[in-house]
Amino acid sequence: MFEGISVALYLGASILFILSLGGLSNQESSRRGNLYGIVGMSVALLVTVLNPLVVSYGVLFSTMFAGALIGTLLAKRVQMTAMPELVAMLHSFVGLAAVLVGFNNFLEPGVLVGAEKVIHEIEVYLGILIGAVTFSGSIIAFAKLNGKIGGKPLTLPGRHWLNLAIAVTCLGLGYRFLSAGTPGDAVIALGAMTVLALLFGVHMVMAIGGADMPVVVSMLNSYSGWAAAATGFMLHNNLLIVTGALVGSSGAILSYIMCAAMNRQFLSVIAGGFGGGLGAAGPSPAGVATPQGEVTPISAAETADLLSAARNVVVVPGYGMAVAHAQHILFEISTILKKKGCNVRFAIHPVAGRMPGHMNVLLAEAKVPYDIVFEMDEINADFPDVDVVVVIGANDIVNPAALEDPGSPIAGMPVLEVWKARTVIVSKRSMATGYAGVDNPLFYKENTRMLFGDAKTMMDEVLKGLV
Repeated sequence: MFEGISVALYLGASILFILSLGGLSNQESSRRGNLYGIVGMSVALLVTVLNPLVVSYGVLFSTMFAGALIGTLLAKRVQMTAMPELVAMLHSFVGLAAVLVGFNNFLEPGVLVGAEKVIHEIEVYLGILIGAVTFSGSIIAFAKLNGKIGGKPLTLPGRHWLNLAIAVTCLGLGYRFLSAGTPGDAVIALGAMTVLALLFGVHMVMAIGGADMPVVVSMLNSYSGWAAAATGFMLHNNLLIVTGALVGSSGAILSYIMCAAMNRQFLSVIAGGFGGGLGAAGPSPAGVATPQGEVTPISAAETADLLSAARNVVVVPGYGMAVAHAQHILFEISTILKKKGCNVRFAIHPVAGRMPGHMNVLLAEAKVPYDIVFEMDEINADFPDVDVVVVIGANDIVNPAALEDPGSPIAGMPVLEVWKARTVIVSKRSMATGYAGVDNPLFYKENTRMLFGDAKTMMDEVLKGLV
């Protein structure tokens, strides 16, 4: 009886997860989507806890309490600027769980024989393989996003051949694992593969440059989903299979969208090397490139005067806005300008920030209305009619070299064409390069003005000048 009820409830939870994913595809329905996800996960946990196979409730509840406590503390303490590295760390937990469940599932005495045993062992092997790559790769991604490891790619000599050798060896170990005569031989093959998979995850993400980190985050999200799906096959858990497939496929699609937004091929991202120029070193301001011209500085008071006289303003946020926590002040500025009859909009590049949707989340947190937030494709054609563009802590996503310089490392990457506006005001701490480590000709154009200083401090002074 419980099995029938659990299947029905798991099916209901799966439907809620699908509705959640659909809700998250739109800003207006994202809150409802989150609610669907919470309810679905609550149902899944309840069914799992009430399973008759659970006998050690003391251990179960103590670990659930510890996990809930850690999750609550992290959610309350982590700043929005640190959300990308938190997501990367959560991906690593999924990978580690897949590895531990896989070993436990293999070592647990079973009664499977013949083809069923072979299929189950393939599930175990693939689950541990994907989980190990996800775990170690996510740890390195966290360290890069957190600034503990530099964003410059590690390009070892013959790295592609090294990756190929690891892949071929893992295939060989898989054959040895399936054909092992004793459990001891199988464990040795499984352990050797796990070590190689961990090393592959480290090498894969270390070879990826800082400019490609948004793609890495979505890619690891996909890996964590497939690891969860593999775990579901191991445990014969339909909910894990469905949920893992949803996360894996959506993460893969998102990775493709991110690559398209950067004019990159997915395989070239995995191969690494992009974003390896001067100063591509984590979330802190990168190194200063050799200036290619002279800049024209502007004060906060002059910025306020320009905005007051403007009838059409576009704000382009970047990671610098997140670091300075300037989104709330920008909302206040936009409110004042709208009261003066100015058309104010926000332009979002698909890879702005350190993870997909990073800027959208920050603007939503600051209560910026969804109807004035536009994606790159929706607003690029409007820039020639814009009086003032205010770029807050963005760099690579507004770099004209992507379209004008075929030899640039970011050549062909779609960018926000802000330089076509009448006046561009760039708020930056310094002349530091972005994550791609290349100089930005936008800073030296005749219609560009540089507002140097902390974005929050400068915007606060601009706000005072508007009041």
